[in-house]
Amino acid sequence: MEAFKLSTVLSELDEKLTPDGKQKTFSIKFVKKNGELVFYNRCVSTGLNMNLKANAMRGVRLVDRNFDPMDHHTPVYIWSILEFNGNPVILK
Repeated sequence: MEAFKLSTVLSELDEKLTPDGKQKTFSIKFVKKNGELVFYNRCVSTGLNMNLKANAMRGVRLVDRNFDPMDHHTPVYIWSILEFNGNPVILK
């Protein structure tokens, strides 16, 4: 498996659409503030009602195969991201 740099993951999360105009989906594994390990198999990048970059957060939302939302928006602390699209994330 090829490891992704965190900076690469963040730039991927900032791109919300594919070249053909569809929402870009990805899988992500991260740790919540309470220590719970979370894995989303298919989700999209979303905004939240806060300055995401100043708070080192990104928003994700779980979706089904038709891009219909399945859950609420989830804030993800960028330093807690462990995997992105099945590959480990490194901090370099």
